[in-house]
Amino acid sequence: MVNREDGRDLVPISDLLSYRLSRTSSALSRSAALRYRREFDVSLGEWRTIALIGADPTLTLNRLARRAGLDKAQMSRVVRGLVERGLVNRTEGAGRSRQLALTESGVEVYRGLIGAANERDAAFSALLSDDEARALGRALEKLADLALSLEQLERESLERE
Repeated sequence: MVNREDGRDLVPISDLLSYRLSRTSSALSRSAALRYRREFDVSLGEWRTIALIGADPTLTLNRLARRAGLDKAQMSRVVRGLVERGLVNRTEGAGRSRQLALTESGVEVYRGLIGAANERDAAFSALLSDDEARALGRALEKLADLALSLEQLERESLERE
């Protein structure tokens, strides 16, 4: 075991909070991806895209990419595939932007997907008591806030180099 400057032992990767959250998130995503592929023939990226458009039909590609946490090129490929499959339409928006909307088939897939996602969420939520669910919600908000702040600091450090 390696010691920190304060004399305490360094934590192995398997005990790091960020690693444990990442592994949990990955397991959640993999199981969702398998279900959504089996039931709706969509990838996890396609599911997220359909769900985001379904929740906000005013999205442009840029806004969709930001919300999904993907770069524009990645999101463009996902959207193009959904357009080719007849699940998403692109229409002219303000300026050079193009609005994205679900087609009738896309809305049907969205309803099935969001229903399945809600079932999964209910199963996970049922595992926690009300107090645990509230504590987890607060903890996730705090961790997300800190993670975003640290990300911004790292971006600023890179820009200074």
